Amino acid sequence: MRVFSGIQPTGDKHLGNYIGAIRQFVASQDEGESFICIVDLHSVTVAYDPDDLRESTLSLAALLLASGLEPDRCTLFVQSHNQDHPDATWLLSTVASFGELRRMTQFKDKSEQQEFVSVGIFTYPVLQAADILLYNPDAVPVGEDQRQHVELTRDVAERFNSRYGETFVVPKVVVPELGAKIMDLQEPTKKMSTTGGTAQGTVLLLDEPDVLRKKIKSAVTDSGREVRRGPGKEGIENLISIMSVVTGEAPDAIEASYDGCGYGDFKTAVAEAVIELVSPIQARYQELRSDPAELQRLLKVGAEKARAVSAPTLALMYERMGFVARP
Repeated sequence: MRVFSGIQPTGDKHLGNYIGAIRQFVASQDEGESFICIVDLHSVTVAYDPDDLRESTLSLAALLLASGLEPDRCTLFVQSHNQDHPDATWLLSTVASFGELRRMTQFKDKSEQQEFVSVGIFTYPVLQAADILLYNPDAVPVGEDQRQHVELTRDVAERFNSRYGETFVVPKVVVPELGAKIMDLQEPTKKMSTTGGTAQGTVLLLDEPDVLRKKIKSAVTDSGREVRRGPGKEGIENLISIMSVVTGEAPDAIEASYDGCGYGDFKTAVAEAVIELVSPIQARYQELRSDPAELQRLLKVGAEKARAVSAPTLALMYERMGFVARP
């Protein structure tokens, strides 16, 4: 079983990112071959700061390693460290249609939000297809918002195989079962987010312990005292979800454990549980960031492992499409 996943480096990573994606990456190491790609090329399709991109890419690499990714158990690499990705994107752009790309929901949404709409936003799904198909994965786990892009990848792979001969594995789209959805602590009807959420309501994985305590203790709840889920109790329900995910304890058991304790004590318990979860991650992250040579070495190892798999696929693409063999 081979799995491919991608994650953008932009934006500080928060508890929702950890629960929805990062811990899934870590778990995938036990399921077979796991390729985790930091997709920095995707990040330049909209306005960005080059220094921020460089810093956020290294920061994310360190955070993923600190969270439990192990270079000898997976292939963690930076997209721009493998030239095969842009090469394959050009070749695949000849078998993807203008109409298909124009129908992409994310292109419509993003283009409406930008004053300057780059060609990269339009061809973004082709680069994503190249990211995936170069590694011939059996499965691509994605959120529901990315399903359309992976369906396009499947269509492009099938069209290429039909036109030029069997070249790609057509991957399955895997949308993981919904777990606990982590909401903004200040606006508990909205998902936790570094772009659309509130600063005080977003629990960053690298927040200092005192900052975490303050954010969680100031979480919006309701006028009651009962630690339980139900209508009108979105805030406390969100805290129960966080506690459940962080400790592995079922929500029903949490409600029973904190029956009659009041919101203040429960918020304190949630804060300490989150701190216990992120403290070792933060400590390992600081170690990696303080040793840039080691971090670069690990990324080099990942890039070499990635190229060892992608290069034969790209070579086969060139051969099947009729190009003269490279000298």
